[in-house]
Amino acid sequence: MTVQEEDASASPVAARPGRVMLLTNRRARRGGEGIAVVIERLEKAGVEVVVETSGSPGETRGDIARRAGEVDAVMVGGGDGTLNAAAQGIVDTGLPLAILPMGTANDLARTLGIPEDPERAADIVLAGHRRRIDLGYVNDHPFFNVASIGLSVELADALNPRLKRRWGKLSYALAGLKVVTRTRPFRAWIAREEDGPWSQARSYQIAIGNGRHYGGGIVVEEEARIDDATLDLYSLEPRGVWRLALMIGAFRRGRHGLWQEVRTKKGDAFLIRTARPRRVNADGEIIGTTPASFRVAPGAVEVFAPPAPTAP
Repeated sequence: MTVQEEDASASPVAARPGRVMLLTNRRARRGGEGIAVVIERLEKAGVEVVVETSGSPGETRGDIARRAGEVDAVMVGGGDGTLNAAAQGIVDTGLPLAILPMGTANDLARTLGIPEDPERAADIVLAGHRRRIDLGYVNDHPFFNVASIGLSVELADALNPRLKRRWGKLSYALAGLKVVTRTRPFRAWIAREEDGPWSQARSYQIAIGNGRHYGGGIVVEEEARIDDATLDLYSLEPRGVWRLALMIGAFRRGRHGLWQEVRTKKGDAFLIRTARPRRVNADGEIIGTTPASFRVAPGAVEVFAPPAPTAP
């Protein structure tokens, strides 16, 4: 067993916070649902709660910095986009992160085994179990789950708030059907690291995963972990877009790399160039364009979560 594997399987630190900043996103699909119950549960256990409402990523980062000296932890109530907005503030302050899943997909919560029921999520904080997880960066913008180019960007455009509110996780499938019928492949060049050789691809999507789940429960790679100091890249290169329909089951299990039309790589850093600038999606948010530089920051965030499993 390697040192890294020993660290991943070690007993988590148990420490209940005394004062928590609860950062909520009222625009999340489940809005303020369960907030009052969570506050009551925490306060009855002796945890003081300070409530802030999130705005833009810059405002969220500033709010965390402003409260850093007053609280022992930051609880984020929202979806993966809200967690993404809070990520750099968490890194800057070194405060542990607690997750209250209130979005549509809640992929980071799924990766960490945090339940969507608000009271059960609060109980994880009260239990005090913590573990350290990695954080990915694309062009110095953080991401927990996945950053990608191609299909997922068009999917983010199609996933409007009204569709998400009405259909929940099913909205991903509905938007995906709409997007896949009109998508076209693009030319890209991939290098595993700064001085590595470039390989050319004609791809429908290039995704780089830091965590395990994304897109409402799709698995980045069968053995992917969020604490393995590794990024998992795949490039979709089927002969026709209709082939993607045949791969759906493989994507749900993270076994798409077994298909000939899917190129996969592992590493701690990647560079991607495209024939023309293409938008980049990080945890469901559009954050810029190619060329894109990807890296992993091992153990960058401490999070309240159940102990890490010994295997994915």
